[in-house]
Amino acid sequence: MPKQKTHGKFWPHVRALIWEKAQELYQMENAKTMKEDFKGTTATRKELREGGNFQTAKLIVLRNLWLHKKV
Repeated sequence: MPKQKTHGKFWPHVRALIWEKAQELYQMENAKTMKEDFKGTTATRKELREGGNFQTAKLIVLRNLWLHKKV
């Protein structure tokens, strides 16, 4: 019988936070550039990665978690 993958407790939760933050960054950027034409559209994961929003969100989320841990 094949071994089942074990799911961690930290990364699944953090990954969800990163995608959420990336989407937030994408929408904030679009709201600034599109002004009245902004419709609140969401990006695909591929667009978030290509636009650099995922990497930026990852840094923000991990930094915030680290700072809260230090307090």
